[in-house]
Amino acid sequence: MTALDLSSPVAVVGTGTMGQGIAQVALVAGHRVRLYDAAAGRAREAAEAIGARLDRLVEKDRLTAADRDAARDRLLPAQSLSDLADCSLVVEAVLEQLDAKQSLFRALEDLVGEDCLLATNTSSLSVTAIGGALRNPGRLVGLHFFNPAPLLPLVEVVSGFATDVSSATRAYEMARAWGKTPVACADTPGFIVNRIARPFYAEAFAVYEAQGADPATIDAILRESGGFKMGAFELTDLIGQDVNESVTRSVWQSFFQDVRFTPSLAQQRLVESGRLGRKSGHGWYDYGDDAERPEPHTAEPAQQPAYVVAEGDLGPASELLALIREAGIAVREEEEDHGTRLVLPSGGQLALADGQTSVEFRDVVYFDLALDYRRATRIALSASQDTAPGTLAEAIGLFQALGKDVSVIGDVPGMIVARTVARIVDLAHDAVAKGVATEEDIDTAMRLGVNYPLGPFEWSRRLGRNWAYALLDDLHLRDPSGRYAPSLALYRHAYASDKREGSTS
Repeated sequence: MTALDLSSPVAVVGTGTMGQGIAQVALVAGHRVRLYDAAAGRAREAAEAIGARLDRLVEKDRLTAADRDAARDRLLPAQSLSDLADCSLVVEAVLEQLDAKQSLFRALEDLVGEDCLLATNTSSLSVTAIGGALRNPGRLVGLHFFNPAPLLPLVEVVSGFATDVSSATRAYEMARAWGKTPVACADTPGFIVNRIARPFYAEAFAVYEAQGADPATIDAILRESGGFKMGAFELTDLIGQDVNESVTRSVWQSFFQDVRFTPSLAQQRLVESGRLGRKSGHGWYDYGDDAERPEPHTAEPAQQPAYVVAEGDLGPASELLALIREAGIAVREEEEDHGTRLVLPSGGQLALADGQTSVEFRDVVYFDLALDYRRATRIALSASQDTAPGTLAEAIGLFQALGKDVSVIGDVPGMIVARTVARIVDLAHDAVAKGVATEEDIDTAMRLGVNYPLGPFEWSRRLGRNWAYALLDDLHLRDPSGRYAPSLALYRHAYASDKREGSTS
C-alpha cells in the first residue's frame, strides 16, 4: 500500500494552530486541501493565516513564489462537512474531547467514500475509544503531529485496537511522502513520546519538592551535564504548565493511577494559581519586562586535590580519569572488586550517583551522571550533613580543576540526571516488551519529538547493560512506593547474557 496520490484531496477539520500546521504540510507536499471548522468564518481566517505563513517562507527563500501561488490555489475553505465527501484523507484536529471526536467521525463516516482514510491528531485520547463509535473502525488511525507541525519532523502513527494494518501502512507512507519521519506505535496512553518523557519532568519536580535544589539549578544541571536542550522547569513554562500537567494527569489516569506516572503536587499548585508559564507571564520563572532570570547555585572556588586514588572501574564515568590526569592531578589506580570510587587525599570518597544516599556512608560525596564528561560544563555534587567539609571542598576543587562549574545539591538518591535517565531507559524497555513500538522507533521518537541528545536505547548501550536496573533497584529500596521499581523488562535486560544472538543494547 502506497501513500495517497497527490491528486487526492485532503481535508483538515479543526483550524487551530495544529490544524493549520497540518494543512500547511499537506499543501506544501502538493495536495489540494479543504479546511473545515464548525465555527462560522474560522476556516476562511485559517486559510488567510496559512497564506501569510507561505509568504514568510518565500521571504526566507524556503519556498518559491510560484510554489506559494500554486499552494494557495489548492487551499479551499469548506462551508460544510459535505464539502469533504470526495476527500481520500480527513485529519481531525478538534478539541481533546472524546464525545466531540466520536461525533465528528460518525458524521464523516456517512459522507466520505469507503476508501477514505480517517485520522485523528489526538495527543491524549485513545484511538481505540474514538474508533469504537464507528461502523468501520478499521480505517481510523492516529496521526500525532508535533507542534509546530510544519517544522517538527516527527509523526506518531498510532494503530488502535481495531485499526487495519493497511490503514496504518497508508498513513505511515503518507507521512513519509510529506517529508516527515513517521514512527509506528500501538494505542497506549501517551503513545511513545508522552509516555516515555514523563520522568524528565517528574524527577525534576520531585527533587524540587524534596528541597534538593531550586528550579534554576536543576535546569542548569539537566542542560549542562545531561545534555538536554532545556531543563524541565523552563520547558514546561514554554509548553504551558496547564498543558503539561494535563498530559501527565491523562497518562496517570489511563494507566489506572500507576505510581510511576503520578503528577506533581507542586505543578498542580502552580496551575491552580494561574501561573501557567510564558503565556501568563509567570510560571516557575517570572517573564515580566523587568524580571531577572535566577542563576543556578554555583560553588565558590576551592583548592584542587594533589591526587586521587581510583578504586575499581568507574563505569559510565571512566573518562574522568583521563580528564583528571590532563588537569595535572595524579591518579593512582587500585583494583577493588567492590570499589567504583575515587578516594580523595582527606580519605573521603567520591562516587558516581547510584541510587544510594550520602548519609548512609561515612564521608562520601556523590557526583551526577553526565552525557559527556569532557564536554559537560557543570557537574552536580550531593553531600549529607555528615560529610566532612574538607571532603566536599576537595570534590568541588577536583571538578573545578577540570573546568566545570559545580552545583552542590541536597542528599538526593540518584541525584538528577542519573535518576532521570534511568527511569527513561526503564520505561523504554517496558514499552518494547509490551509491544508499543520498536527500539529504533522509540529512539527516533525521543530524539525528534522532544529533542533528547540520545534515544533511550542508545543511552542504555552507553551506560552498560545493568546500570539503569542497579540504580533503580537501589532507589526502590529507599522509596518502596513502586515509583522506582524496575520493570520486568529492564530486569531481564540487565541479566541477559551478552552472548545471546541479536543482542543490541
